[in-house]
Amino acid sequence: MIQHIFLDLDDTIFDFKKAERIALSRTLREEGIKPTEHILNRYSEINLSQWKLLELGKLTREEVLVRRYEILFQEVGMSCDAKKISEKYEDFLGEGHYFIPGAKELLEDLSKKYHLYLASNGAVKVQMSRIQSAGIEKYLEKIFLSEQIGYEKPSPQFFEKCFAQIPDFKKEEALILGDSLTSDIRGGSNAGLRTVWFNPHGKEPRADIRPSYTIHALSELLPLLASMQ
Repeated sequence: MIQHIFLDLDDTIFDFKKAERIALSRTLREEGIKPTEHILNRYSEINLSQWKLLELGKLTREEVLVRRYEILFQEVGMSCDAKKISEKYEDFLGEGHYFIPGAKELLEDLSKKYHLYLASNGAVKVQMSRIQSAGIEKYLEKIFLSEQIGYEKPSPQFFEKCFAQIPDFKKEEALILGDSLTSDIRGGSNAGLRTVWFNPHGKEPRADIRPSYTIHALSELLPLLASMQ
């Protein structure tokens, strides 16, 4: 029987892509740069690739935060203070939270029956600001952020550090819900958890990463959990 549920935050509970575009557009305008579709889309691609390198242990968090802007502005032929822009962007990002459809209702329903934990690689300052502004801290028993834990998802050490903070924790009574195959699903599987891949856009699965279950809308999770009891 499932007792413990780990939840990813970005693009699982919060619509990160929407928040990213709004925060980046504000940042660029303050720097006198027009936030064109090309720049916004290219930033998103670069940002994702840099976080993947972090998951693989090839970059540090500090390198990711700066390199994404260095690469972007080099491509578009502009000069910038990457560190300054990164800090300004994160300030704007921390101001906005936008729920994935059904996310707040899901948290309320799940919290009545399960122990809920947030498990995120996002920056502490940004994530805590958004969590607090969204008013969802009351649904969560613990918030596990990689910057504080000292390890990133999908590393086994991240999950072991989380497990150690939960009294009477048993892996067979836990699962993780997340949108990232490489971070949430691979990490959860390697840590011995059941995994639920949130795949609202119908992404292609990967042969080397097999989730225990797949859902396409958050409303599918409660019936799935009921079937496990």
